Amino acid sequence: MASAAAFASPPLKNWFGDPFFQARGRIAGCPMPRGPFATEAEMKQQAHSRIERGTSCWLAGQCAKPNAYLYDADIAADLRRRFAHSRRFSDASLWLTVQRRFVYVEGCIRSWRAAAGMEAFIKRTPNVQLVVANLIVGVGKPNYPAMPTQ
Repeated sequence: MASAAAFASPPLKNWFGDPFFQARGRIAGCPMPRGPFATEAEMKQQAHSRIERGTSCWLAGQCAKPNAYLYDADIAADLRRRFAHSRRFSDASLWLTVQRRFVYVEGCIRSWRAAAGMEAFIKRTPNVQLVVANLIVGVGKPNYPAMPTQ
């Protein structure tokens, strides 16, 4: 008889320390997204491409810093501050992940109208290159796996 541990999923970890935080928490039951958490095998698959993508920004003359990931902590700090000082999107549950000047917004909103202007709001943050929204209306079934509790 196989043990339960044999069927357990590999542990997830934020291997690269990508900024990941909840910006809004108004909708009860909204599942926390996986964000930057990955298995060790996924981390190993991502490692080489992260190095290439991080430095290509500098090599192309599009970044002053030698790696695009070096902007992420400052972007996350600015976003935390901007969300803390704004009432925008206050009726949503939102998590933000910042990776190489890209901001991924995941979570639940009351309606698609409630998300209007979200990309523009986030993109006004210095050094943000791209905003990717992965949102669901209400607390329906998300199109991302829920983060396991540990």
